[in-house]
Amino acid sequence: MGEVTANTTQEKTPKKSWFKGLKSEFKKIVWPDRESLVKESAAVIVITVILGLVIALIDMAVEYGVNLII
Repeated sequence: MGEVTANTTQEKTPKKSWFKGLKSEFKKIVWPDRESLVKESAAVIVITVILGLVIALIDMAVEYGVNLII
């Protein structure tokens, strides 16, 4: 098998340049407005409740089936 001869040492960037890059990336973030945030949060809550009910119903059906078999 061939040996890997890649250079494993990496030059580290100075912390100041890393923080500058981080700051510039944060400036690119587009935050949602209040109306869309409320709509999306409501959608997440509704879907979570619906899926929770579906999972609970499936769990009760499986439990009933197992108890019936036993």
